[in-house]
Amino acid sequence: MLTILVINSKGGSGKTTLATNLAAYYASKKILTAIMDYDPQGSSIQWLRVRPDDAQKIHGANAAPAKGAVPLRSTHAWVPLETEITIIDAPAGTKGLLLQELVRKADFIVIPVAPSAIDIHATADFIKELFLFGGARTSRAKIAVVANRVRNSSSPVYATLERFLNSLKLPFLSRISDSENYLHGVEKGLGVFEMDPAATVAERQELMPMLTWLNGQLPNRFAARLDDKVQDLEGSRKFAAFRTGTQNVTSLITTGKFRNYP
Repeated sequence: MLTILVINSKGGSGKTTLATNLAAYYASKKILTAIMDYDPQGSSIQWLRVRPDDAQKIHGANAAPAKGAVPLRSTHAWVPLETEITIIDAPAGTKGLLLQELVRKADFIVIPVAPSAIDIHATADFIKELFLFGGARTSRAKIAVVANRVRNSSSPVYATLERFLNSLKLPFLSRISDSENYLHGVEKGLGVFEMDPAATVAERQELMPMLTWLNGQLPNRFAARLDDKVQDLEGSRKFAAFRTGTQNVTSLITTGKFRNYP
């Protein structure tokens, strides 16, 4: 199982939008996908609750502690052993032991940042904390940043952040717009790759750099679809160790082991 952590200590950066669209994308490719929602607001879990019955199943793991409760392991945080990709939707303000735990779990870390000077400054501070105290310096995880909720794609506001990322040799992948299609997807329990292709062309295109970065490194035994143009690594020897034969996806779904969160 491979894990993608979507995280930024600054609230309002659109972590859930990215997490749910990543989960929907991989699920639509018949990859056994789960979301672990660490956020007490439970936005990803709520998204799963309204997900249509005919959509590909995504397992929901509620990893947030109950309000006022001691943060113990919850049975709701269980993820099926058959899971191929887990998306972690991290809470705002993540630090300390929780930050270290999430970094240890992650194979890939995606950091969304909103287009304001305050958000960019806070994100730069968070990246420093990620390396100094979060364990990213010694982690195996690949790290990248995406601009999120962007209204003006030509805005120079990210120039300082890009220079900072270049100094750390971290990629700045894409600028994702503040589009109503993402809001419609949240309301319907869908991702933009599951919605009308003609109406979501722009959103699919702006997500592709992130998906290409992920799929260019993930073991992928599934051929790229026509609208993806993502590198297919099915025949790559480099990732052969991650796959040992095929799995019967249909049987896993019908047994109830893989399900949407009730």
